[in-house]
Amino acid sequence: MPQIGPMGWLRVVWRGGLLGLVTYGCLAILLALRLVEAPIFGRARPWTPHITQFVCRMAFVILRIRLEVRGRPMTRAGAVVANHSSWLDIFTLNACERIYFVAKAEVEHWAAIGWLARATGTVFIARKGSEAKLQQQVFEDRLMAGHKLMFFPEGTSTDAIRVLPFKSTLFAAFFAPGLASHLHVQPVTVIYHAPPGQDPRFYGWWGDMEFAPSLIQVLAMRVQGRVEVVFHPEVPVAAFPDRKALAAHCERVIRASHGLAVS
Repeated sequence: MPQIGPMGWLRVVWRGGLLGLVTYGCLAILLALRLVEAPIFGRARPWTPHITQFVCRMAFVILRIRLEVRGRPMTRAGAVVANHSSWLDIFTLNACERIYFVAKAEVEHWAAIGWLARATGTVFIARKGSEAKLQQQVFEDRLMAGHKLMFFPEGTSTDAIRVLPFKSTLFAAFFAPGLASHLHVQPVTVIYHAPPGQDPRFYGWWGDMEFAPSLIQVLAMRVQGRVEVVFHPEVPVAAFPDRKALAAHCERVIRASHGLAVS
C-alpha cells in the first residue's frame, strides 16, 4: 500500500465514517422494513432492494469515483454474469440495478461484510461437488421467485486488468426444467480506470490481498478514477445447447469489451 500522508488519513476518517454511517444506518432501516416485507411477500423483496441500491449509489458520491453506465439492465426474468475485479464490484453492480449476489460460503463469516451480505439476500455457495445438487436447487428456487441473481463465473476476483476463464458449473442452474424456456442471461462488463498516475491495478483486489489495506488505499486517494459498466444484450438460455456454450458466449462478450476498454 502506498504511503499515506496526513490529508490522506483525514480522507480515510471522514469518508470511511460517512460511508459506514450511510451503510449501517440504512441497514437498520432495511432490517426493520424486512420485518414487514417478509411476512407479506415471502421470498420476494419489492421494497428493501431499493435501500441497498441507494447505499451503493451514495458510496460513489462519498468516494468521488465516477460511475459510467452503457447499455441497459434487462427487464426480463433471468440472471446477470460479470467479470470480478474488486470488492468495489458489490457497490458498482448494486448501484446499477437491483440484484442478488451469489458468493462463496466464506463471505458469510467475514466481519461486517458477511452481515451485510446476509441482510441483502446474498446466496452463499460451498465449492464442494457433494453440494452441487443442493446449490442448484437453491438457485432454481430463487430464480423461480423472480430474483435476478448476479454470478461471477471466474470464481475469484482479479487485478482489474484481466478476465479469467469462466467456469461453467453455475450455469447449469439456468438449464433446469421450467427455467430454460423463459430465462435470459445478461453479460455485464465492469472496467476500472485507476486514478491518474496510479498503477492500472489500483482498484483490483486479488490473490492474498487483505480487504482493509485495499479499502484504506481507496478512501485515502484525493483524485479518484472511474468505473465503466457495460450492459450487453441479454440472451435466451434456450438458444444454447448446454451450460458450456452459454458460459463461453458470456466470456467472449465480456472479454472483448474489457480488452478494448483497458488497452
